[in-house]
Amino acid sequence: MYTPRLKEQYNKIIIPTLKEKFGYKNPMEIPKLLKICLNQGVGAAVSDKKIIDVAIDEMSVIAGQKAVRTKSKKDISNFHLRQNLPIGARVTLRNDRMYEFLDRMISISLPRVRDFAGLNEKGFDGRGNYSMGITEQIIFPEINIDKVTKINGMDITFVTSSVTDEECLALLKEFGLPFKNQK
Repeated sequence: MYTPRLKEQYNKIIIPTLKEKFGYKNPMEIPKLLKICLNQGVGAAVSDKKIIDVAIDEMSVIAGQKAVRTKSKKDISNFHLRQNLPIGARVTLRNDRMYEFLDRMISISLPRVRDFAGLNEKGFDGRGNYSMGITEQIIFPEINIDKVTKINGMDITFVTSSVTDEECLALLKEFGLPFKNQK
């Protein structure tokens, strides 16, 4: 049976490394990646309904899983926004799809970012999760650049079982995420 490369790496290399670094006694204490959430806000969808369909299609292709539309929760007159209007797309990846996406992102997509100097270490939330933003969806090789009508960014959140940001940083560094101030 097929197992993703990063899942195998986690089980064989990352678990012993983290256990040694933090001195965990119980194997259930060792932090693991629970899910990766992709979120794309499309504010222009208020005026043009087709933009949201394009965003959902692109997110589905990038993630390898069907994206769902997100709707506005309340009316905001300054933005011409009404309640329950579709204004974005999101996908939550778990298990094998999550590891496959992470592998593609680290090895293919992030090196394609213009002037990439590494990920910012300020994206931690204090509870062991990391969020980052991507300015262009065209860094993913699954997107056909010729068919792109509008450049959109997206937010990517890595949800881990770690309790502190230090544990989460160590876990993500072991997976191979390139942070700016690596030692």
